[in-house]
Amino acid sequence: MVDVTDLEMNPPGGAQAESPAVIRSYVAIGDSLTEGLDDVGPDGEYLGFADRLAAHLGSFAPDFRYANLAVRGRRVRHIFGEQLDQTLAAAPDLVTVHAGGNDVLRPGTDLDALAAEVEAGITRLRAAGIRVVMLSGHDTGWVPVLRIYRGRIAVFSMHLRAIAERSGCDIVDLWSMGALNDPRAWSVDRLHFNADGHRIVAARIAEILGLPMGPRDVWARPWDTPPARLPRILRRRENRKWAREHLVPWLSRRALGRSSGDGRLPKRPDLLPLLPPADTD
Repeated sequence: MVDVTDLEMNPPGGAQAESPAVIRSYVAIGDSLTEGLDDVGPDGEYLGFADRLAAHLGSFAPDFRYANLAVRGRRVRHIFGEQLDQTLAAAPDLVTVHAGGNDVLRPGTDLDALAAEVEAGITRLRAAGIRVVMLSGHDTGWVPVLRIYRGRIAVFSMHLRAIAERSGCDIVDLWSMGALNDPRAWSVDRLHFNADGHRIVAARIAEILGLPMGPRDVWARPWDTPPARLPRILRRRENRKWAREHLVPWLSRRALGRSSGDGRLPKRPDLLPLLPPADTD
């Protein structure tokens, strides 16, 4: 039996040889996963894979700059609208893109049209000479109720792989990462990564960039033991609690056309040094 973590998860064309050898600037665009929910730092603010990746990249370049334009609830039209325009104006060396989740989960969304919108945005980034790492959708087969979206997520993820192939950018195939099918990588809402999940994703991106955070097992096999499996009666109780506290409010917001990100601004809107200038006094 072949372990999917041993398969090549980055399509041909990902070398992007025109990119600088050292990444000195990075902009993250996207929705709640890129914003960092639910990876809470020591100061109570969200970190996330993008912040973790930025800290890692900053260790290689003392003049490193970073911006995170992602906002929870944002859809493709926002990400490849105002976020894209701000990114092109900043002209960073690297951009990571996680987009489409909030659109794909709306049953009436035309996935072909959505993919075309994404491709137009990726094409603009690549034409500007920016290195791009896209993130695909993840497998929701392990999540009650959300597993009904599994087919739509898979179709859109294949669109993203095709876009990466045609545009010559990198892609992190979250679907094929077995560690992300483990509940230990997810927060209690089952919609967002926890700190472990964000670390896994950051490590996978870093490896694609040729700047690994450690051995392959950091992202491929982060746990030495399988996840604990509760008795059926306890699983049912947990599922009911999850539906009441997280699923119903999420569905209600969508039915009313609302978003948890309404009125929110990006947490790091400007491409600025990751660390404050050293005190020379």
